[in-house]
Amino acid sequence: QVQLVESGGGLVQPGGSLRLSCVVYVPSFALYIVGWYRQAPGKQREWISSITDGGGTQYADSVKGRFTISRDHIQHTVYLQMNNLKPEDTAIYLCKAQNIMDRTDNWGQGTQVTVSS
Repeated sequence: QVQLVESGGGLVQPGGSLRLSCVVYVPSFALYIVGWYRQAPGKQREWISSITDGGGTQYADSVKGRFTISRDHIQHTVYLQMNNLKPEDTAIYLCKAQNIMDRTDNWGQGTQVTVSS
């Protein structure tokens, strides 16, 4: 069974930084594309970034240039480095692991990020 555990959220002032972690508990981490999403109150869930096993990355326009996704193959962990945070980045941040063989998705519980002065 696939399990994802996010951590690293918190309260930060505008302009600050946070690094989120998503540990993916699976035997074959290489078979998963891992993405970060966020959901703000009253809004739809929004995709923000993904990374493949080969290191290919994609970003939503709203975070491009500020957020960086990376992947540790030994620790089975995907990181999201978030810089120059803005109040509109406030949301619950969730990670998703998609199996490239059968396209099944598994989600973590999320971690809260609040950007406020």
